[in-house]
Amino acid sequence: MIQKLSPEALAERRTRILDAARWCFLNFGFQRTTLDEIARRASISRTLLYRSFRDKEDLFVQVFDDWLMSRLEPAFLAARQPGPPRARLYRICQIALLDLWSEMESAPMAGEFQDVCERLRPQVALQHRDRFRECVAEVLKDPVVSLVFQLALEGVFEDRPRLDVLQVRVGILVDRFTRDLPDPQND
Repeated sequence: MIQKLSPEALAERRTRILDAARWCFLNFGFQRTTLDEIARRASISRTLLYRSFRDKEDLFVQVFDDWLMSRLEPAFLAARQPGPPRARLYRICQIALLDLWSEMESAPMAGEFQDVCERLRPQVALQHRDRFRECVAEVLKDPVVSLVFQLALEGVFEDRPRLDVLQVRVGILVDRFTRDLPDPQND
């Protein structure tokens, strides 16, 4: 008799698979990652992995989609929290970008991961950028200024700096863009 898993158990297994696959792709690259290695890291059989995902490319795309898009709702919540604009904007960047970068920074194949993701799923990368900009606009209250902030932010990632350097750069940008905004707590 086959035991049917609860929705919670299925969600937990999916998360375990995506986490294992992300680690493999970031550390081995797309070409060198095998489904056997992902299954082993996720503590499941390869057969079960194939029941959940069509192939390695499908799994790669799902990792990218989940990893990026799952950050946006918490970022929107941070944007809508009370507090000074500087703290809210930095928290958005922390959730949606810096936390991701902390995992990517030390991974040997992080650059390839990002490039392949954007090539395979340009619409998801674009959607993430658009939603991130909307999130920033919750704080900056101006779509044009939010776009300029986003473009400047993308520029500070260009040389793939260490996390501590990136945190300083993001702090500088956040300070510059929120300097003249009123603090609702002081009104």
